[in-house]
Amino acid sequence: MSMSDPIADLLTRIRNGQRAHLAVIKSQNSRMNRNLLDVLKREGFIRGYNAAERSIDIELKYSENQPAIRTIQRVSTPGRRVYSSVQDLGRVHNGLGITILSTPKGVMTDHDARRENVGGELLCEVF
Repeated sequence: MSMSDPIADLLTRIRNGQRAHLAVIKSQNSRMNRNLLDVLKREGFIRGYNAAERSIDIELKYSENQPAIRTIQRVSTPGRRVYSSVQDLGRVHNGLGITILSTPKGVMTDHDARRENVGGELLCEVF
């Protein structure tokens, strides 16, 4: 079965897993999902992940029985792509959250995109 938006599926699985207080969730393995999870791990929103041939086991992170991720939402969708130049990148919750972008230099946060002076497609916002 084909999926029209695998990034939205990954974000929904993370959101649902944290609402159910699960330690580990499974998702589809793809290069984009691994790149997104690398950014989430580097920023401290998940503990880590293990990629198998077809699936990824994602270890969710909690602090004092509260999920590390308060909100995670998709910005750009297959039907409505959202692009931003480096000058137009906004801040999520006054800089406490991050926006994850797909740029010509790879998947990175809005902080890294400003440092690299590159814009791209806004994938999701995490707080």
